[in-house]
Amino acid sequence: MQVGQAPASLARRACSSRAERTRRRGRWWRLDAGRRALLALAHLRNGDTIARLACGFAISVTTAWRYVREAIGLLAADAPDLNGAIRRIGRLAYTILDGTLIPIDRIADQRPYYSGKHKRHGVNVQVIADCAGRLVWASPALPGAVHDLTAARTNGLIDALNSANVMTFADKAYQGAGGSVRTPFKRHRHRPRLSRRQKTVNRHHAKIRAIGERAVATLKGWKVLTKLRCCPRRATAIVQAILVLHHVQTSRNPR
Repeated sequence: MQVGQAPASLARRACSSRAERTRRRGRWWRLDAGRRALLALAHLRNGDTIARLACGFAISVTTAWRYVREAIGLLAADAPDLNGAIRRIGRLAYTILDGTLIPIDRIADQRPYYSGKHKRHGVNVQVIADCAGRLVWASPALPGAVHDLTAARTNGLIDALNSANVMTFADKAYQGAGGSVRTPFKRHRHRPRLSRRQKTVNRHHAKIRAIGERAVATLKGWKVLTKLRCCPRRATAIVQAILVLHHVQTSRNPR
């Protein structure tokens, strides 16, 4: 299991916080802080199952799940909110907004989580990238049936980006967002064919948006997001924990 030193250091500090040790008492910990951090990182980065981790660390499945859940909660608590992200975004030349679906296992109430676009169950996460394709922020997760524009509005992204007056490039799913959000031209019954100029604009727009796919790939590089095998309501905390670890890693290893 290979994990970065910077995320491991942060996870270790989170797992060994004095308040947490006091609250849980000594008998709770079967592993020291470093081993608990390694266990949580192996789950997030490599996507190792709880049962496999429990076997590898010689602890029970219940204990392994408890350690992972608590580490994720501690990390997610340090995740930047939208206001903090907008302060950083406001200094950028422009941003790229895109939505991605994180697959989940089927659940009892599965209809809200079924995405007709992707033909599978999942949760919708909105991703903001900078002009170099670096991951800046990821939104709380919403059911997969929610449209990208609705998800962006629900999370306050559209209003925040317009208030900051940041030029934002997005795909056709965000048409109607208005303000500083720029989307490609789209054919409709009153515009059956696009002009040559509009096609040229769309090509350049697509080249810019393609850069934003790097941020989505960065997020999904954490293998736990290949397919979530937990309650969908935990998706937000997992994404926020990953965002914190990613920012720590990139701040110590700038490109």
